[in-house]
Amino acid sequence: MIRTGIFGGSFNPIHNGHVSLARQLREKAGLDEVWLMVSPQNPLKKSSDLLDDNLRMEMARLAVEGREGIIASDYEMHLPKPSYTWNTLQSLSKDYPEREFVLLMGGDNWALFDKWYHYDDILKNYCIVVYPRRDSIRSFGETLSAQIVEAELLDISSTEIRERIKSGKGIRRMVPKAVADFIKEKGLYAKET
Repeated sequence: MIRTGIFGGSFNPIHNGHVSLARQLREKAGLDEVWLMVSPQNPLKKSSDLLDDNLRMEMARLAVEGREGIIASDYEMHLPKPSYTWNTLQSLSKDYPEREFVLLMGGDNWALFDKWYHYDDILKNYCIVVYPRRDSIRSFGETLSAQIVEAELLDISSTEIRERIKSGKGIRRMVPKAVADFIKEKGLYAKET
């Protein structure tokens, strides 16, 4: 079986913290690959400032180009919306029976995990790797065998990047160069949407 980590997010935009975390989780959790699953819409987030799916996907591809074992995936964009993780994992398992899918999530999402659609089925059927923010790590009883992985988090947020662009500030140290160039070339995030 090919152990494949699913690292979902809106990646609006993808940044150096996402790429660094994917690399670390691949190594520390013993994964063959990490798929950055660009989500069309997180059911728990508002979509008002969400950039077009294709633009976010292109930035993700640019960010991981040439990085071994890290792949930008548009798989979830082809599934019915809203994009529930349970449906994505079930569909992936059917389409890729040679892979063992492992769900990667931050401690902040873990704290809300019992609000996720079919969270109990995810716990029963998939391995889960939770990274940092130990204060938000919680137990769901005996059914849970989440692997806690310590990873160095870069203090970068997509929200901060969007705000910096709107106010004319630089972002080159926050995103891969190819992503910064793409954002500048397309004039992304520069105006209120």
